[in-house]
Amino acid sequence: MRADRVFAYGATAGLLGDLFLGDPRRGHPVAAFGRAAGAVEQMLWRDHRGRGALHTVVCVGGAVALGAVATRAVRSSTAASVALTATATWAVVGGTSLAREAGAVGRALRAGDVDGARARLPHLCGRDPQALDADGIARAVVESVAENTSDAVVGALVWGAVGGVPALLGFRAVNTLDAMVGHRSPRYLRYGWASARLDDLAGWPGARLTAVLAAVCGDDPRGAVRAWRADAARHPSPNAGPVEASFAGALGVRLGGTLSYAGRVEHRPVLNGADGRPVRVTDIDRAVRLSRRVGWLALGVSAAARLLVKGRTS
Repeated sequence: MRADRVFAYGATAGLLGDLFLGDPRRGHPVAAFGRAAGAVEQMLWRDHRGRGALHTVVCVGGAVALGAVATRAVRSSTAASVALTATATWAVVGGTSLAREAGAVGRALRAGDVDGARARLPHLCGRDPQALDADGIARAVVESVAENTSDAVVGALVWGAVGGVPALLGFRAVNTLDAMVGHRSPRYLRYGWASARLDDLAGWPGARLTAVLAAVCGDDPRGAVRAWRADAARHPSPNAGPVEASFAGALGVRLGGTLSYAGRVEHRPVLNGADGRPVRVTDIDRAVRLSRRVGWLALGVSAAARLLVKGRTS
């Protein structure tokens, strides 16, 4: 079987596995990678960009090499190749966990349990939950759903279509490293620079595809495009900007504004401010449904693009 069909079948099976099984509570491969990356950091850390770049090369290169070795080991068997792609896809995407965590916060808010919602919010994002009221928590959840649709689903599928299992694992390694060391704290301002910049590059295509698909399958396609064009470039993140702006327009809400993150207050631009309304608790479920639609459309686009490219070059 051609490699393009192996990806299509394997990625579909992996996304179905995530839908029905979600993430394992113990022994998740991404958690294992995080522990290994933490051990490498303990050996290499210095307040220096070069050391951080070496950390990135070792960790991401190791993930890509593992994927390449596994792919080569099963290349003689179509069934094993599809199974490997399915397993890798299931391991790196996180759409079901994203939906579950967002839903848990939403249920707590609907029950009036703001403290319970605050306790669950760190499972989704790094905001300071004690600084948020119910509306602020709901807004943070919608923003996190939007951004993680790109990071945890679409971006992985795009890179899987480009480079198979090695690229799937490499993308997740880059994204995980950015979450670990890519933030602007005193410890990681220099050391995490390479991981953050590589995450920006790796996330660029997935973020744009996410924004496009949110406009295609959202409630207000014109509003999504309008918000993307007007506000995305004002966001401090080159990838979160298009995604959050498109989701804001598609859902008809306002995102962005003042937030507290990692002990500091940030005043981010308001996205879709001219046409959107404040986020309500009910918008959490709407954002999750939009995220699901975007994820499945991204699978179709990625698989079709790989089939088309391979068909033309064969």
